[in-house]
Amino acid sequence: MPISPEPTPVSKRAEQIDTASRILDIAEELVQTRGFGGFSYADIAAQLDVTPASLHYHFGSKGDLGEALVRRYRMRFFAALEEIDRRPRQAPAKLEAYARIYSDALRLGRMCLCGMLAAGYETLPEPMRQEVVRFFDENEAWLVRVLDQGRKEGTLAFTGGTSAVAQSIISGLEGALLIARPYGDVGRFRSAATRLLTSLVRASRTSAGAAGGARTASSRG
Repeated sequence: MPISPEPTPVSKRAEQIDTASRILDIAEELVQTRGFGGFSYADIAAQLDVTPASLHYHFGSKGDLGEALVRRYRMRFFAALEEIDRRPRQAPAKLEAYARIYSDALRLGRMCLCGMLAAGYETLPEPMRQEVVRFFDENEAWLVRVLDQGRKEGTLAFTGGTSAVAQSIISGLEGALLIARPYGDVGRFRSAATRLLTSLVRASRTSAGAAGGARTASSRG
């Protein structure tokens, strides 16, 4: 009869990481559907078929779990933005891809994790608050770069600074996600997102058309 080998430190560590990832996966879905205050360790333990006390081995407190969760979400979200940047495309296409990240969450019956956490910001532990703010700061910085690109290539036109416009895009998409949720209607979100982003492109086309008309009138004169 073969003797089962004893688990090595490496295999034990891999198992611990796998369990921690599963905990985070379950917690992420719970936050995106219920909010951070809408679940306990017991809810996670029930899905893993373990005791709530065993979860403390991986995350000492719910605050520790929340901090790790937001950090992972932030890093994954930014990885998606980097993927958008890897493909050569104009600014409007990048903005469409950005909005699609939000609609994909709604399609799964979920909300933006940090949008949900922002709603209960005052109840979050300080480390979680910092991660949430960092998430929105990184999104704003990325959008500013895209807006700058759009201005330079002539595909976008807007009044005011890029930071203000970036903030309005984030607020608009988060708000559209929130309002579409009770209806379970991704189309409602997409319609609002399209209207928001198209307004920037329309301004560009209108400006281009006006410039073309001015040049024609000038040549006739």
